[in-house]
Amino acid sequence: MSTAERSEQDVEALVERLVGEGVQYAVGTWIDIQGRAKGKVVPIDHLSALISGSERYTPRGLGDLGQMTPEEDECVALPDPTTLRVLPWDRRFAWMAADLLYGGTDPFELCGRSILKRQIERAAALGMSFELGVETELYVFRAESLDSPNGPLQPIQRSGNLWPTPAYDLEVELDLMPFLDPMVRYMNETGFGVYSFDAEGGEAQVEFDFAHAPVLEMADRLTLFRLMAKQVAKEAGLAVTFMPKPWSGAWGSGAHFNMSLTDIDTQINRFRSEDDPRGLGWSREAYAFAAGIIRHAAGLAAVATPTVNSYKRLTPELAHGEVSWAPIWAAYGFNNRSCMLRLPANRPALENRAVDSAANVYVTAAMMLAAGLDGIEAELDPGEPTLERAYGEAPSEAAVRLPRNLLEAIEAFAADPLAYDVFPAEFVAAYTDMKRREWEEYHAEVGEWERRRYLSLF
Repeated sequence: MSTAERSEQDVEALVERLVGEGVQYAVGTWIDIQGRAKGKVVPIDHLSALISGSERYTPRGLGDLGQMTPEEDECVALPDPTTLRVLPWDRRFAWMAADLLYGGTDPFELCGRSILKRQIERAAALGMSFELGVETELYVFRAESLDSPNGPLQPIQRSGNLWPTPAYDLEVELDLMPFLDPMVRYMNETGFGVYSFDAEGGEAQVEFDFAHAPVLEMADRLTLFRLMAKQVAKEAGLAVTFMPKPWSGAWGSGAHFNMSLTDIDTQINRFRSEDDPRGLGWSREAYAFAAGIIRHAAGLAAVATPTVNSYKRLTPELAHGEVSWAPIWAAYGFNNRSCMLRLPANRPALENRAVDSAANVYVTAAMMLAAGLDGIEAELDPGEPTLERAYGEAPSEAAVRLPRNLLEAIEAFAADPLAYDVFPAEFVAAYTDMKRREWEEYHAEVGEWERRRYLSLF
């Protein structure tokens, strides 16, 4: 039997199994630049055709990235069958992550999944695989809040305002269980490996912590996670947002990247070493990886903190004067949560605390990995770790000030040669154009703060 015949039989067996489980439809999902899942739904008996690339799209311009012209060829979505999951909240559907191929043959320039796979191959050529864990934060609120967007979201917990924060409060977590309970069950059913979940610093802000994984698997998981969170909230009569800072007094929603490199041959973590001259237990590769991220931090911000709103999270203090716990300096420290990069005491991973919940995980992970590998290949050193709180002057000579707004970030991205190594030139041009337009539209808007400040003054 040929490989093609065996593959066809495998798909037929898969269809038979899925039909037996009550599955009626399948979708191969590709991700737009905003991290939103896109795709065409097919009846389950068309699964073989879907996996072979039957569904075609004109994706340029969706999510506002690039502009499609009518004479261009289409893209084919090629699903990855290893990612197939039956959606636990609606078992009629089988979901897969997909790559976009332009004309059905070449990776599409604006396909984040394909962009990430190129950096995975670069790491593999150095004998390493990239592992990623992401701490996911989001807000859960009453759906009717969407009808009054000018005020704070209405949280679902009934325990009242807790000062200074409801973080880890068990009463709040119990109030949130109409959302948390099905989320955790569904996440574990689809292979997330949830090991904790809790109320975070903001009212009705939650965090889920689950097992780390190879970076492509983690990016696919996060795509499913976002879709799952929104659908589960709707079923409970609620809504969720991954907006980094939903209102001025809110705690920001981060998506901390916990990154490590594993030796492909030995499966040994490359970030730990007993020979650390600093005595902290970290390897030369870990320090060099950190130094590479610090070197490219300003340009990285354009994808890791990708919205106008993102920079209202990257401040030293919240509106009421509490420490924000979000970084403003690209510096590193041992267990120092005020730095962008933290060497945690309890795990062999480098934590990047700047990444927020609006980031497209595929493109952010691609540039983050490339920056770290650049540090390793150039044998960079980040200097001594920052011990003090990093919210004042530069905490070290190597520290880089993170951009203060989206315009600074996108200008740094466009000027960083690494961006052109990671992304096709068409992606860099389309992304910088899109984000400049976003900044200009925001900057031209007259807001309530300006009216309060200037209307009677002048």
